[in-house]
Amino acid sequence: LHHTAHRRAFGARLIDQPLMRSVLADLAVESEAATVLGLRLAAALDRAEAGDAAESALRRLALAAGKYWVCKRGSAHAAEALECLGGNGYVEESGMPRLYREAPLLSIWEGSGNVAALDVLRALAKEPAALDAFFAEVDAAAGADARLDAAVARVRKLLGELSDPARAQALARRLAEQLTLVLQGSLLVRHSPPAVADAFCASRLGGDWGHAFGTLPPGTDLSPVLERALPEASR
Repeated sequence: LHHTAHRRAFGARLIDQPLMRSVLADLAVESEAATVLGLRLAAALDRAEAGDAAESALRRLALAAGKYWVCKRGSAHAAEALECLGGNGYVEESGMPRLYREAPLLSIWEGSGNVAALDVLRALAKEPAALDAFFAEVDAAAGADARLDAAVARVRKLLGELSDPARAQALARRLAEQLTLVLQGSLLVRHSPPAVADAFCASRLGGDWGHAFGTLPPGTDLSPVLERALPEASR
C-alpha cells in the first residue's frame, strides 16, 4: 500500500488504478481477517489461563483450524504483495524476498497442513465442548449477514459427514478451512468496518471470488478498505 501510494505508472499512482485497487483491497481483507483471528485467539489464551473453560475449549479447536488456514494463505499473500512492488520487491534490499522465502516455513514450523488438519479432528474427538464453544462464538453474529449464516449451515452439514474415520481424514483440510472462514467472518462482521466485512463475506463465504487476489466482486466498496489499511505516512 505504501509503495503503490507513491509509485506512478500510466499517468497515475498505482493505488489509483482500478485493477491495482482490487488487488490491494483483497490483500488488506485477507490481512485483517488473519489479524482479528489472531487477536481473538490471544484473548482466548489469556482467559483460558485465568480459568475460563469455554475459552479454553474455543482455543483448542479454533487454534488448530486457524493455524492451518493462515499458514496456507501466507505464501500466496506474500507472493502477491511482492508482485505489487515489482522489481523493487524482488531485490534483496527490500526485505520482501526474505518474507517470501520464509512464508512456506509457516506450514512447516507450525506443523504441516496435514498435521494441523488432523489436529482439528483430534480436538473434536477429545474435547466435545470445543465445538459448542466454537459455535457460541460464531453464532454471536447470527443474522447479521446472510452469507455468513449460509456458510455456518454448510459447516454444520460438513460436520455431520465425519462419522466414518477414513472420510473424516479426507475432509479434514476442507473442514479446517471452513471452520476458520466462518470464524473470521463472524469476527469481521462484529468488529470491523462494514466494507471490510462485506468484502470478506461476499468473496470468502459467498463465493463471488476468483482463484487469485484481485478478484473481489464487481461493485465492492474498495475505498474504505484501502483507507483503513493505508499507513498514516502514505495518506
